[in-house]
Amino acid sequence: MTTPTPDPTRLTRRRREHERQAVVFGLIIAFLLIAALGAVAAYSGAISTPFSRPIYTPVAVAPSPEPCLPAVKGQPDGALPVPYEKIKVRVFNASETGGIASATAEVLDERGFTVIATGDMSRQVETSELHFGVKGITRAYTLAAQFTSIRLVLDDRDGGSVDMLVGNRYTPPMNADQVLITADTPLQDVQGCVPADQITPIVREEPAASVKYA
Repeated sequence: MTTPTPDPTRLTRRRREHERQAVVFGLIIAFLLIAALGAVAAYSGAISTPFSRPIYTPVAVAPSPEPCLPAVKGQPDGALPVPYEKIKVRVFNASETGGIASATAEVLDERGFTVIATGDMSRQVETSELHFGVKGITRAYTLAAQFTSIRLVLDDRDGGSVDMLVGNRYTPPMNADQVLITADTPLQDVQGCVPADQITPIVREEPAASVKYA
């Protein structure tokens, strides 16, 4: 019986397949070794990975403290309210509700405050705010007494004017008969206030271009 002669072409093809398989398996083994070494190094702290870095979350900036009333010479019991007509107010909409600044300005004007301008701020606030300088603290307290909730914010302006920013959580002015101040009764400091000379005033904010002056 004659033994068949091996086909050289088939032998060559099989040898090449074995070589390719050896190369592929060699690459896989090398990759696994490198991955294993990297894992060991990361675990031991020899190298840093994105997952080893601390995760930072935004930190909310605390609002500036509200200023206390100034001491007034000749008024040992505290500062008295300022007559409404001597308080110059600008009322700005800092909310997503249109027309709310004009409506508030109308009420304040009818109550006797000197509303000199209305308009829109370029940003929104949640709680309504009064912005004023050191010379306007008593004026701001007098205006704040018209509302059940409003924040007092000290800025770096020189004069005694007061800006009101009407926020998204808006509460309208109380009825005039509900305002608990009288001309001869000293005003009371807000809870948790800080003396003005211990506060760093914010930079005075200006409204958007659409300002209507009275």
